[in-house]
Amino acid sequence: MELREIEIFLTLAEELHFGRTAERLRVSQARVSQSIRKAERQIGAPLFERTSRRVALTPIGARLHSDLRPAYRRIEEGLARAKAAGRGVTGVLRLGFEAPGVADLITSTLDTFRTGNPECEVQVREADFTDPFAKLRDGEVDALITLLPADEPGVVTGPTVYSEQMVLAVSSRHPFASREFVTLADLARDTVLRAAHPPAPYWQDEPWYTPDGHPVRRGEPVATFQELLSAVATGAGICPLAAHAADYFGRPSLRFLPFRDAPAVHWGLVWLASGETTRIRALAAACA
Repeated sequence: MELREIEIFLTLAEELHFGRTAERLRVSQARVSQSIRKAERQIGAPLFERTSRRVALTPIGARLHSDLRPAYRRIEEGLARAKAAGRGVTGVLRLGFEAPGVADLITSTLDTFRTGNPECEVQVREADFTDPFAKLRDGEVDALITLLPADEPGVVTGPTVYSEQMVLAVSSRHPFASREFVTLADLARDTVLRAAHPPAPYWQDEPWYTPDGHPVRRGEPVATFQELLSAVATGAGICPLAAHAADYFGRPSLRFLPFRDAPAVHWGLVWLASGETTRIRALAAACA
């Protein structure tokens, strides 16, 4: 049975009158009769007893009604929620952040969105450290603030929401710790630990090279950002990070040195093309 045929069956089971059913669904009585006959052929048994005076469910029809009605109600509710999400800027927008600190750095942007869309609640979620796009792909967040570019299948890249310089995290006991700045060439002089996923434009897949052509030794990936910082603090390696890390994760055992020649990194809003809604479009407009 198709969805429309189920709707006709359920309505007739409630009204027990072909004329009222047709009027309620805004179709002809002939359409109602044809749909019920088709359903009965598919089921292989009568669903209604019809006389000149009354219409009643057969035992099979009554059982089918009790089975279908709860499921059909859930379908109706799901469709209604989907339509509301697509039409209006209401409900909940789940926004993931690859770097939770960026949520604080774009407070004014989020405030602008909330002011313009008071009926939409923004829930901030932390993205997975080793795979920032996992929650987006799994439907746990509606949109994501991540490092650009976001070269992922089916992902739409929206506006840049924040830009900043890079710093190099080193142990306070590292030979670089007394410097005022570092350069990209310095990355070839120690093991570079892996953070989340590498920012463009100067990182590559294996092997890595500095701009002057020297290979970069890459350390094993770590499971969490705190493990990364601990590894740097113990001297296991060094790691380029976005500059806000110096303010959010500073500690005596670490130094954060500015790069003299690294380009800025950009955080941008991305979402799945298949999951675009009015809420996401409104957020993108607030970020632009």
